[in-house]
Amino acid sequence: MTLTQEQATWFAGTFQQLSDNVGQAVLGKPEVIRLVLTALIADGHVLLEDAPGTGKTQLAKALAATVQGTSSRIQFTPDLLPSDVTGIRIYDQQTHEFTFHHGPIFASIVLADEINRASPKTQSALLEVMEEGRVTIDGTAYEVGRPFLVIATQNPIEQAGTYKLPEAQLDRFLIKTSVGYPDLEAAAEVLRDTGSKNRAAALEPMITTSAVADLTALLATVHVDDALRYYVAQLAEETRRDGSTRLGVSVRGMLAILRAAKVWAATEGRTYVIPDDIKALAVPVWAHRLVMDPEAEFAGVEAVDVIARVLADVAAPQSRIDAA
Repeated sequence: MTLTQEQATWFAGTFQQLSDNVGQAVLGKPEVIRLVLTALIADGHVLLEDAPGTGKTQLAKALAATVQGTSSRIQFTPDLLPSDVTGIRIYDQQTHEFTFHHGPIFASIVLADEINRASPKTQSALLEVMEEGRVTIDGTAYEVGRPFLVIATQNPIEQAGTYKLPEAQLDRFLIKTSVGYPDLEAAAEVLRDTGSKNRAAALEPMITTSAVADLTALLATVHVDDALRYYVAQLAEETRRDGSTRLGVSVRGMLAILRAAKVWAATEGRTYVIPDDIKALAVPVWAHRLVMDPEAEFAGVEAVDVIARVLADVAAPQSRIDAA
């Protein structure tokens, strides 16, 4: 079954409405909003790394307000325990049974604020739920439901009392991006509305969780040509061969970019993925997955430089990739 043009048009229109709604709270950041919505629909998760006060929390709240589901916020601290995230079984003396009390991870959209402040054990508890979509307590599995999006934030400036996310855990995030400061026009607009501390609170829900699931289901019908799959494999292989990296793009990373590219294509009303979709997503989907060689890192070479070099060296398929 292939995505029809009518379905692609509906997908693109719905996506634009969601983006516009979130954009009322997060001004001047359409590309960042598009990336976060892409992760939501692609059944992935987002890591926002940025300086304080750039709107990371506002973005998460705006998305939670736009989707008619449940949302929660977990403030990560060094003393946060895994059970504070996942929940705990408590013995009821009246019924003489253990009852599971759900943790804040049981929500459609979870804001994991300053994830790098928690201990590695607590980080692992969160990332395990992200990967499996369920919490296992004493041998019993509890599904978190769908859609399930974790937006984790971390501050790259203040490193005192933080625990760096291991590379294997970074690989669990579909997309890593930053919000950045607003441009002059957007900043001036924010200052015009100083009476409202939380612009996201004024947003109305635009879509139900079941409708998000419908959008996700359509991704399986977006066409990806075999030549494009080979192109992605070539790009990933070149990141592993590059002398500046110790570890290149994993198989999980290859699958992730195709999943995100299907969303990217459908948001433009297309029924098929093109090389430009891969190129547009290469940095946000792949850069955080690369492990740089220490000498190259010391010389100032960054992951984005490797990806730019690989995109320039590997020839993209030239023929028009259309629906089969």
